[in-house]
Amino acid sequence: MSELLKVENVSVCYGELEAVRDVSLSLAAGETLGLVGESGCGKSSLGRAILRLEKTSAGRVLFDGRDVCSFTGAALKQFRCEAQIVFQDPFGSLNPRLSVGAAIEEVLFVHGRGGGKVGRRNRVAELFSDVGLNPDWLRRYPHEFSGGQRQRIGLARALALDPKLLVADEPVSALDVSVQADMIRLLKKLQREHGLAYLFIGHDLAVVREMSDRIAVMYKGEMVEVGTADQVCDDPQHAYTQKLLSAVPDIDAALKTVE
Repeated sequence: MSELLKVENVSVCYGELEAVRDVSLSLAAGETLGLVGESGCGKSSLGRAILRLEKTSAGRVLFDGRDVCSFTGAALKQFRCEAQIVFQDPFGSLNPRLSVGAAIEEVLFVHGRGGGKVGRRNRVAELFSDVGLNPDWLRRYPHEFSGGQRQRIGLARALALDPKLLVADEPVSALDVSVQADMIRLLKKLQREHGLAYLFIGHDLAVVREMSDRIAVMYKGEMVEVGTADQVCDDPQHAYTQKLLSAVPDIDAALKTVE
């Protein structure tokens, strides 16, 4: 697999607080890299910095060999299409005054995708079907959906621009275990169908392992361990990784019950 993303010695600071310190990682096209650590360890700040939603104070981010921090104008707009994010709280990222169909259609309109109004609406209906939702619900508003359904809506919106990279920032942490399992299956299905690369951010190592080809462990802003999912989970080298593993709930039973 070809290298899609390369992060080189990136740091992120908020005033005097160094949230991310000298982190490097890579991600191949079509691969899932799990980024795991407790709340406040810097993993979300790193994910946002990769997408240029936060400023880096040091290092650089390369996407398809191009320096993300150098993008302006059309190049930055194209990058926004190629790299998308799904947030932990989909309700907070949806406009309560817009129907969910209009919210997704707006993304297509801003980026000149989907043709005219009819083409955009057809594309939105297709995206809704892709994430397992009924297109008849497109006129509904965010408050009319469950948390799991809203997460699927956020996923449909992220997929609207046919990205190569999806940063999934704690996308299942607010869901119960059975809904988590269902969402994991959906994410894997979409990855196969669209050739997506995922940076999958989470604090639950069981969920991250189920999703990931490789896992990177963050602790207090630093990367402390990186390896294949099996290596990190079956033979953890760092004391913090061992601590995370000791707190792992069993998701396997729930995964087996989801068709």
